[in-house]
Amino acid sequence: MSEFPETRWQALQDSLASVAQEFPNAVVASSLAAEDMVLTHALSELGFPLAMLTLDTGMLPAPTLALLETVRQHYGCAIEVWRPEEQALQHYVAEHGAYAFYESVALRKSCCQIRKVEPLRRALQGRGAWVTGQRRGQGVTREDLPLSEFDTAFGLQKFNPLAEWSHDEVWQLIRHFEIPYNTLHDQGYPSIGCDPCTRAVKPGEDLRAGRWWWESSDSKECGLHGANLQRNTVEQETQNHG
Repeated sequence: MSEFPETRWQALQDSLASVAQEFPNAVVASSLAAEDMVLTHALSELGFPLAMLTLDTGMLPAPTLALLETVRQHYGCAIEVWRPEEQALQHYVAEHGAYAFYESVALRKSCCQIRKVEPLRRALQGRGAWVTGQRRGQGVTREDLPLSEFDTAFGLQKFNPLAEWSHDEVWQLIRHFEIPYNTLHDQGYPSIGCDPCTRAVKPGEDLRAGRWWWESSDSKECGLHGANLQRNTVEQETQNHG
């Protein structure tokens, strides 16, 4: 087996155990990405003290949906699946078209709002905290990502225990523990979202270059992590006036 970052691994388990102790009703939001699979494995080692949820947007690639079932079978954990409101989807398509998200950032974010943000808002109601698999190295909008923050958008505490991890450390863990992962990662997809909004990246490209590839790199958030864009905007304004 490959070597892995022992200190990081132990710190991750300690962090998740601490969150569970302080916020027993906290939930881990998983997109079934490589980072989220590391979180899933860490939770399994702890006996799943935290609930897990995922968002089925209605446009996920087949390998992502297949992994959801693999996780259920491999770990025996029940992952809550939250879906968008059908009426809101029908209204969006009727007014703008099924693929209007290609036309502007505003229409893309509107689609994300319906398919991701609103379902997550429902899923987080009544909870004291949520946990993500975000890392600082995933893109310019996440460079200043804290390990813990109060999420003003959803009104609860938010933990990013993998914030300081590198891409290589994530994959060292996956290989060491033979953690199941999305097969699209082997096809050049380091970051995977909805099928129409995700492509494989080219050698040397940013890890999130394949997400909403037609947009500027500083807008590549779907609304689930609004604070990332706010921090990025503040950083840009500081540099412009520095």
